[in-house]
Amino acid sequence: MCSLAGVNFGFALLWALLFSIVITILLQEMSARLGVISQSGLAENIRKQIKQPIVKFCVLVLILSAIVIGNAAYQAGNIGGAVLGLETIVELPKLVILNHSINTSSLIIGAIAFVFLFIGSYKTIERILITLVIFMSLSFLITAILTKPDLGLLMSGLFKFETPSGSLLTVVGLIGTTVVPYNLFLHAALVKEKWHKASDLSFARKDTVIAVVLGGLVSMSIIVSAAGIQNTNIENAADLALGLAPLYGDVSTYIMALGLFAAGITSAITAPLAAAYVATGCLGWSTQMKSNKFRTVWMLILFLGVVFASLGIKPIEIIKFAQVTNGLVLPIIAGILIWMMNKSEILGTYINKKWQNIASILLLLIVLFLGLKSVFQVMRWI
Repeated sequence: MCSLAGVNFGFALLWALLFSIVITILLQEMSARLGVISQSGLAENIRKQIKQPIVKFCVLVLILSAIVIGNAAYQAGNIGGAVLGLETIVELPKLVILNHSINTSSLIIGAIAFVFLFIGSYKTIERILITLVIFMSLSFLITAILTKPDLGLLMSGLFKFETPSGSLLTVVGLIGTTVVPYNLFLHAALVKEKWHKASDLSFARKDTVIAVVLGGLVSMSIIVSAAGIQNTNIENAADLALGLAPLYGDVSTYIMALGLFAAGITSAITAPLAAAYVATGCLGWSTQMKSNKFRTVWMLILFLGVVFASLGIKPIEIIKFAQVTNGLVLPIIAGILIWMMNKSEILGTYINKKWQNIASILLLLIVLFLGLKSVFQVMRWI
């Protein structure tokens, strides 16, 4: 999505990512506070706090559908993204089983993600993810610097808030790229593994801000890199990596491809993990990483991702669908989170301040407006 935004609209949509970073910091801070203070994930708190059976059933079905089923589709794109990065550098042979061509790279990516997840240790997974994120960030930032962007145009794209003709769905997709609903559940579940006291909140907040800003800079770097090439036949970041070579040398291709590989592996780990936390939290199962039901969920998501990615479906189509869907589902999930953050029986004195409620609700109304507008636009095309 970031590659397409850069190729089609240059720097014009950088503001959408800046806007998304602000929303994400607000929402992720709330999910972190919920996890640390309640020592329960978002899904667990929703299951406990909604008392009306019919409402609880509808909300839990919505969450399970949006996150668990959605992540299965997302996982194919995650694995496909890592495959694109890997195959930009090295071409691996395909396997032929029962007249079906199987992508070997997808199997390798799936196996790597399986090993990391099966370890079942929060500290180990955290170290792996931090290493991959740092490597990914450096790769994309270096690539963006190599393109020598016009700083005046870049600043204009960040603060001008324009929506060029035909850019609305891309704007919603960019918001969905950054403000991913499943991360709200994952963040609340993981912070309670790392921090256990109210005095740890300041550390959780700093960790949240650094992670969100770093992720936003990575997305901006991809847009900047994509805006630096003239080739409009770009369907994914791998095409972008190859398109950079004639202008900025082969080194830019390899750096971009390695960053894409690291990004795909990172997402291939976090998506099944988030789905497992959501499913176990909603259904009242154990949320311990080594429990059989927890492992069954992430194994199913990972398996479906590998299968779909191996069938040769274009990853960019899956990614675009999942990102736009996340952009539309986000207001519902975030609205539930804001409601939870105002319950003193859960958070005591750590409930939302008035300014946090006002800011988050205003920002979500904007997201909802953009999402509804994009739906109406799609309906006119059908």
